[in-house]
Amino acid sequence: MEQYKKEFIDFMLECQVLKFGSFTLKSGRQSPFFMNAGAYVTGSQLKRLGEYYAKAIHDNFGDEIDVFFGPAYKGIPLAVVTAVAYSELYGKEIKYCCDRKEEKDHGADKGAILGYKIKNGDRVVIIEDVTTSGKSIEETYPKIRAQETVEGGIKIVGEIVSLDRREKAPDSTKSALETISEKYGFPAKAIVTMDEVIEALYTNGDKSVITEEIKTQIDAYYKEWGAK
Repeated sequence: MEQYKKEFIDFMLECQVLKFGSFTLKSGRQSPFFMNAGAYVTGSQLKRLGEYYAKAIHDNFGDEIDVFFGPAYKGIPLAVVTAVAYSELYGKEIKYCCDRKEEKDHGADKGAILGYKIKNGDRVVIIEDVTTSGKSIEETYPKIRAQETVEGGIKIVGEIVSLDRREKAPDSTKSALETISEKYGFPAKAIVTMDEVIEALYTNGDKSVITEEIKTQIDAYYKEWGAK
């Protein structure tokens, strides 16, 4: 496992973003773990978060990128801090933009997009916090495509999330990221997967965070909801 992935797992715990216990998800599933990206609240936390996203994007997609798109609302600060970090780490200026929940109908920046106005020829990476069902991309994808003047004018290089929960999407035996890749034709990746979290904290860890009891609960959860 890459060093930045090990550091990111510790970082999520330090910021109390990744927790273990009993949590009811939006899907109604009862999960033994939960990730809340809204818990990154300080300047130093956001700076480090952007660096981890930048490293994962560089690792998975390379440098042929023009724009980071952060779906409203949680994706907005993610796109901003990642653009800053990418400039500092790799010396490349990448623009950011996001969608508006309500289209602005006045002013110089009116329209459905906030920030840089994506256009034909742009290469875009979508940045989100986490996806369990893959539903969010159903809103994001058409908003990006709506900015084109010719079909396929904008290239979506890929999507990156912080954590791949590795559980099956609704009506599928595959994970949400796998179903996104198959449906939309671009790679969907994560900074880390739950498999890597378990490897770091349980298999190769001291079992103080993922205890034997919690590991039993995780195994039971994946027996029912794990992606095949």
